Amino acid sequence: MGQNEKLVHCDGNCWEGRRGRRAYENRVREEKRLRLKTPSELHLSQHPSTQAGRLSPYPRNKTSEMDADEAKSPSNTIVLEFKEDTALTEMMRLRVSSLQRSGQKRQDGERLLLPYEAVYRLDFAIQELNFSRWYFSLSGYGRVTITGICQHWTPDLTNLMTRQLLEPIGTFWRNAGDPEDSQLKCLEADMQEFGERIAELAKVRKVMYFLLAFKDGAEAANLNCSIEFTTEK
Repeated sequence: MGQNEKLVHCDGNCWEGRRGRRAYENRVREEKRLRLKTPSELHLSQHPSTQAGRLSPYPRNKTSEMDADEAKSPSNTIVLEFKEDTALTEMMRLRVSSLQRSGQKRQDGERLLLPYEAVYRLDFAIQELNFSRWYFSLSGYGRVTITGICQHWTPDLTNLMTRQLLEPIGTFWRNAGDPEDSQLKCLEADMQEFGERIAELAKVRKVMYFLLAFKDGAEAANLNCSIEFTTEK
């Protein structure tokens, strides 16, 4: 049973005959079906570029559909897209290969980049923000985790340390047996807290880095992730 599913329990006194029990079970199944099909109104939404009812790869250039969505958004709303920092990702990979070639050990507490990870960033042109919601699209199946780096990190001067990693992490996934157009799953309480922490940290920095991990078949090319904020007045 998933972490977000509720266990329904009744004893034998709950039923008024077999007909009442069948009606109750049908109602529970229908409510569960509707709940699973309804996207979270706060934490997880289809990316503005996706077609209704389907999460698909986000096009690299803006479309009229995206523009229409932005036109409907309040003027104090901004959406920031997570973008890979390819230079920083390569720098982190070179650090790993350098240690392997020299046979040296990593620095005590150092966090090395894993093969299935990449470094992404958010740039905050506006820093007084309140978290609103996540937009996430992933074609196919797999699991993506997003780990924030909570302290100022100067990668050209210092190594990344595990103590600099933010908790909780964000996690989205679609299981291999799920239909490709099924809603992505997430731990909503963690995503809410994570989004709020990002908004807090944006107040004291103009760029924030993240480690994105692609597991269980997920690929970076099939991913688009954005976060929506409202600006403080």
